[in-house]
Amino acid sequence: MSGAGSGQAPRQKPVVSMEKAQRARRRFIRSVMLLAGVVGASLLGVVPVFRAHARRLRPPGALDEKDFLASCIKCGQCLQVCPVSAIQLGDLDEGVGVGAPFIAAREQGCDFSCDAAQCILACPTGALTYTKPDFFPTREGAGLSRLPVLKARADEPEPTLNLRERMGLARLTRPEACLAMQGKGFSGPVRDAAFKGRMRYMDVDRWKPIPVRDHPYERELCDLCVTECPIDDAIALEAFTDTDGSRRFRPVVREQCVGCGVCEMICPAEPAAIEIEARATWAANGEGA
Repeated sequence: MSGAGSGQAPRQKPVVSMEKAQRARRRFIRSVMLLAGVVGASLLGVVPVFRAHARRLRPPGALDEKDFLASCIKCGQCLQVCPVSAIQLGDLDEGVGVGAPFIAAREQGCDFSCDAAQCILACPTGALTYTKPDFFPTREGAGLSRLPVLKARADEPEPTLNLRERMGLARLTRPEACLAMQGKGFSGPVRDAAFKGRMRYMDVDRWKPIPVRDHPYERELCDLCVTECPIDDAIALEAFTDTDGSRRFRPVVREQCVGCGVCEMICPAEPAAIEIEARATWAANGEGA
């Protein structure tokens, strides 16, 4: 019979050695650190989604941003067919836009060297399209009042591009840096020797874009944003009287601007005096429609 009178000593719990306790503590710390790493890695994938707010200049014919991102399958076909490599794909910091095509105008504008927006023809899903379905309404001010005329095709029977909505809109964001407004000309290449951008120059080769750095200019008054724009009547130099009474000229963006980015790429000021605002509408430009 067990009990106090049985003469048997009560059992004691085994003593855990110091070495075993330290091993257990190390395992616990490793588990906590591993869990923290997993949670941290998950957050790294989520944070960019919430932080990705910068507007990207999408290729010609892109649907409105939400519809575009929902339709684009990030296949890269538009990138493959662009003759001037104007299209890039969003990096990991783009959030939901990772892998989606965009144009960095200062690096390489879209000069329509393909004559017809081949990126639209290559898109398999309609994320880039000539004509949006009726259930995708056109934002006020995004539509063009008439089809844009491509300067390179001005002498052809059908000179227009089949674009009905603009990609963005050019703005003179740094008027103090604009050489035309300073009454200055320009001589030489507009970008340095490391610049990789290309353009189609009709006087050089109709079908082979060449590096911008290899094409020098001579202008008594800088008007490169006007003359190099591939779209007719999209931008012009207009005279004005300066505060000192002198006659100066300023670039004025017109309704035919499609936001291709060539003016930003070709501007010799650093940083560029004129820039493209992605997905901007004509009404938002503060000028008459």
